[in-house]
Amino acid sequence: MRSAASLDRFDMKILVHLQREGRCSNVDLSAAVGLSESPCLARTKRLQEIGVIRGYGADVALEKLGSHVIVFSEVTIGNHRPHDFRKFETGAGKYDEIVECYNVSGGYDYLLKIVAPDIAHFQALMERLLEDDIGIEKFSSRIVLRRPLERRGYPLTIIATGKPSWE
Repeated sequence: MRSAASLDRFDMKILVHLQREGRCSNVDLSAAVGLSESPCLARTKRLQEIGVIRGYGADVALEKLGSHVIVFSEVTIGNHRPHDFRKFETGAGKYDEIVECYNVSGGYDYLLKIVAPDIAHFQALMERLLEDDIGIEKFSSRIVLRRPLERRGYPLTIIATGKPSWE
């Protein structure tokens, strides 16, 4: 599926740059993408208004705040009616430790990314989710040992053009 928003190469340059440098000034952004300041600002505002840019945030270094664990949990729910999916999603959404939740195809129904201070906290969270009776039939978890690759942002140019990175 191609983009619903009509974006040209300058819009893409703006998005790519803002993914890397979200706090840059409009002056710096316009210089980086090759537009004068006024059109650059107008394009950025348009991208915000149409919802392509959802917001701005800080890239927080969790390791500087203290110890933590990142866990991916594969969750299978017992029933597969629309109501059952909504029940699980609403229940999972109550916990801040669940930072990402994906409804996936394959051998399980959801993939959760959980960030907790330690394994005991993670285990207590999973026990709480089971006690909440939100439809979990079974789950399997993987504790992240290290993260050898992390990219900030998405491969916007590849998504927009459909052209692979290896060509």
